[in-house]
Amino acid sequence: MFARSGKSKTLSMLLGYGYIALVLLYTLGPLVIVTILAFNKNPTASFPWQGFTLDWFKSHTPDRVGLFDDRRMMAAIASSLEVAVVVTFISILLGINNAFLFVREKFVGKGIFYMLMLGPLVIPGVVLGTSILAFSYSIANALDKALGAGAGTFLRPGFFLVVLGQVSFIATTTTLVITARLKKFDISLEEAAMDLGASKVSAVMNVTMKFLAPAVVGAAIIAFLFSFENFNTTYFLSGPNPTVPILLYSRLRFGISPEINAISVVLMVSTGILGIIGFGLTSEKDKA
Repeated sequence: MFARSGKSKTLSMLLGYGYIALVLLYTLGPLVIVTILAFNKNPTASFPWQGFTLDWFKSHTPDRVGLFDDRRMMAAIASSLEVAVVVTFISILLGINNAFLFVREKFVGKGIFYMLMLGPLVIPGVVLGTSILAFSYSIANALDKALGAGAGTFLRPGFFLVVLGQVSFIATTTTLVITARLKKFDISLEEAAMDLGASKVSAVMNVTMKFLAPAVVGAAIIAFLFSFENFNTTYFLSGPNPTVPILLYSRLRFGISPEINAISVVLMVSTGILGIIGFGLTSEKDKA
């Protein structure tokens, strides 16, 4: 009986480790292959291995252009960074404001408004993008008729519309993260600061906001990553200056090149570092 029990435990362990290995192979295997091919001399972006090279990252010759010498790709990275920074800033401001609104204030329909705020999280990005595009076009056309041609240009596909579209769902995420932290705050600490002579604004800034700092930074990292990698919504709202996901999509239609593997490695490393920082801040936040 004990022998059978021991064999069953061994078999269960083997099955468990086998399952974990299959999951890791399925999720991390493609990333490992892309990383290897990014340093492969083979110009077809595939095996067999033909030797180590950094040409796909830095090179400017007639037969190959590296990532950092590709002006269009670098422009796309700059556009993505610009959009991500603006979206992150706006989303954090809205997230902090919404958190205080739904945690501290009492008003009629609070629960309903909170549920409506969560709407963009469950709406597919394609639907969100097309809806914002159609809505903005109708307003832009009305402005052109009322104020003259060009008055509604800012509401047509471009930087402003991409920011508007991304903020519509990313601000919801930052609100949830910051709200969860604010609910744990002991309001008596703020009241104690005011008893010692601090104003309401000073107490909030020096006591409450310090408590919220890990959540704010963590939410900012999440917002930045969500914005930088967004495709579904951005695809319908981008103008002549595409972001990295949009440019990659346009190039993938003609096949995978070693440069695409190179940009994939750069994005994996950079987003991985930000993700680790965000995870660390979340862990500190949970301990506090």
